[in-house]
Amino acid sequence: MGPKVKKSGSKKKKITKAERLKQLQEEEEKRQKEEEEARVKHEKEEMERLEIQRTEKEKWRKLEAKALERSNEELEELYLLERCFPEAEKLKREKRLLSQWKHYIQCDGSPDPSISQEINTFISLWKEETNETFEAVIAKSKLVLNLIERLKLILLETPPYDLQDKNIAQYQGSILELRELLHLKFNIATEILLRQASTLADLDSGNMEKVIQDENVTLYVWANLKKNPRYRSVRFSETQIGFEIPRILATSDIALRLLHTHYDHVTPLRPVPAASQENTSTVTPVVKGEVKSVETAISKNLQEERKQQENESHSVHEEETEVMEEQDDTERQTEEPEATKCDLEMKLLSETVSAAQMLLLENASEKPYSFEDPEVDLYQFTTLGGVYHLDILELPPQCKPVKGWMIVEILKEGLQKYVYPPETTEDFEMENAFPPIEVMLKVHENVIFFEAPMVARWDAEGKHWKTDGISNVSYQPEDRLITFSLETFGPVTLIQDAHVNMPYQSWELRPLDVNKVLLTVTTVFTEIQIQVKENLCMLASIKLNNKRHSSALEEKWMSPVSFIIALKEAGLNIFPTGHSHFYVVTNYKKGRKKGQEQKSGVLSNLIFPKRVSLQYDLHVNEWSTTPAGQFSAELPLVEMKAYRQMALLSSAFAFGWSRWNTECDPKNVVFKVREHLTKEEPSPNPNWNFLMFSGDRAQSLKINESSEAFSKALKEDTEFHSTLYHMVKDSASEEAMEKVGRSSCQFTDSVCHLLLSTRLLSYS
Repeated sequence: MGPKVKKSGSKKKKITKAERLKQLQEEEEKRQKEEEEARVKHEKEEMERLEIQRTEKEKWRKLEAKALERSNEELEELYLLERCFPEAEKLKREKRLLSQWKHYIQCDGSPDPSISQEINTFISLWKEETNETFEAVIAKSKLVLNLIERLKLILLETPPYDLQDKNIAQYQGSILELRELLHLKFNIATEILLRQASTLADLDSGNMEKVIQDENVTLYVWANLKKNPRYRSVRFSETQIGFEIPRILATSDIALRLLHTHYDHVTPLRPVPAASQENTSTVTPVVKGEVKSVETAISKNLQEERKQQENESHSVHEEETEVMEEQDDTERQTEEPEATKCDLEMKLLSETVSAAQMLLLENASEKPYSFEDPEVDLYQFTTLGGVYHLDILELPPQCKPVKGWMIVEILKEGLQKYVYPPETTEDFEMENAFPPIEVMLKVHENVIFFEAPMVARWDAEGKHWKTDGISNVSYQPEDRLITFSLETFGPVTLIQDAHVNMPYQSWELRPLDVNKVLLTVTTVFTEIQIQVKENLCMLASIKLNNKRHSSALEEKWMSPVSFIIALKEAGLNIFPTGHSHFYVVTNYKKGRKKGQEQKSGVLSNLIFPKRVSLQYDLHVNEWSTTPAGQFSAELPLVEMKAYRQMALLSSAFAFGWSRWNTECDPKNVVFKVREHLTKEEPSPNPNWNFLMFSGDRAQSLKINESSEAFSKALKEDTEFHSTLYHMVKDSASEEAMEKVGRSSCQFTDSVCHLLLSTRLLSYS
């Protein structure tokens, strides 16, 4: 090995202690300098932040002061604008009176259902009519159904404050009597038809089959004349509608009847909402007192006028000109209290209308009844497509031709039902001699089921619908056929969740012209478009799975109440009730706490995927374990004010759903608004303004739908207003406000009623 070579710089120079201390001192000075710079920067930023905050608070305070200063003026103007609602109510009252008068002078023989004497006479006379054929009863049923619908409309359209308890009892009693008598007539007509079964027998099978169809009723009757044990499959008119019967029925003197009434006269009537004192404004008694005092003043004035006229008759020598002057003074004095009385009456009517509107938004505090399996909760579910009356009947004695005459034995007890299965089965040795009967039904073509329908049977003893005794349910949506096995015959119906379309995914109210708007409600299953024109509503279109679906209701203009009933009966229910908050998530504005959920009902777990109902406590601003239904009264009041003012502006402004409505605090609602003056469809990305409204304050928000988080920050160059109307008016064009001013009171009232009935701000 060669000699080792020492490399230069391989050994580091040793740092002395003094140098080490100097280095540490420099690092410390640098750190202190950086900390000082950071402190100064932080203090500067904090001062800037506090200054901005102070400036914002000062700006906020000035805006609040300005809003407060003009609050009375804005509220007075809004009060004058909202007189359209009592004006519309006056027109509706006049229309009801005019309708009664038109019926009176028409003299067409039909009764006025609101007059007990007339409806009682009609019922008594129809009871006396005998031997009516099924076709004759169907013809008469059109009038009866019309009378029932008119009574229902009276109960629904008349404000609760105009309905007395005795009137409600009278109308509901008449409805029940007409229902029972109509069904009795159908039974008698069926018996008359079955007496002629042998003369109407089919040549091939030897049995009688009859189908009678009408717009409101469809009758299928099969009489077992041959008693062939191998004839088990009964089908009507080459359709799949019919029965699969066991051997014991195939060999018995029986008839099978399927009476499909396209209406439901089985479900008990719902109680009519009563006007409670809580809903009435506290000012109302004062107003009533003022009205009474003005009436007294007018009466006193008139008495003085009479005395004055008597004195004048004794002073016949006075100048004629003086008499005329005194009469003019008296007339002017009388006119003033008359005008005051009119104003006070309008104020009273305005308050009662507001209370009636508030009643539409009232949430029940608790369920009125505890439903036990297998009873159907009719607050959660609804019957659709009418009622199928399934009956096994004993075949009555047949007509026999004797010397040119038709002789028939008429049983005193009338049409009798065949008990299946019999109460005693000791005489029958075979096991399973009375199996369930398979039934095949056609779903009504004008009804939409968004989920497979549930079958329920009527429990005559308990007076409710039940789901027991029904098995092997199968639904074919393409053919609209439903098949199931039934243990005992009786009325059956098809059930759908009443809240299947709630909560809504989105909504939009868009003007089409003055006194004409289009409301679009989008749900999980469908998109429904509703037109409102003047005081009428119409179903404009329906989409199922993004495809247009035809409906018999399209292009039919109806009053708002009639329209809502028609949509519900068609399965298009977007109208919550006072109990809907027990079954639908409402005001979902914050996350819920773990474990705090409630099942929607017993039956939904049997038939449909599990639904949960989350209950939000509006008092503490969080999900809580307080009983469902205990909601704050503040939100319904905010809703009512919002809907009324949206209706006032609806001829020129579009309103729409915002996702921020679920994020703001429960005392406010958030939605979007924009001016819309053309009849064309809006652009794909319209410029919306986002408003927050608390009932007493409206403000324009800086956020938009794509913002990352909710903020109450004000939009630049905007102010607070006491009303939604003035907030929108603040940035509106003259043309838009001119169109708003041309809106009729009936149109505004109809739009408001539709908004109150759909409750878009709570159920979206």
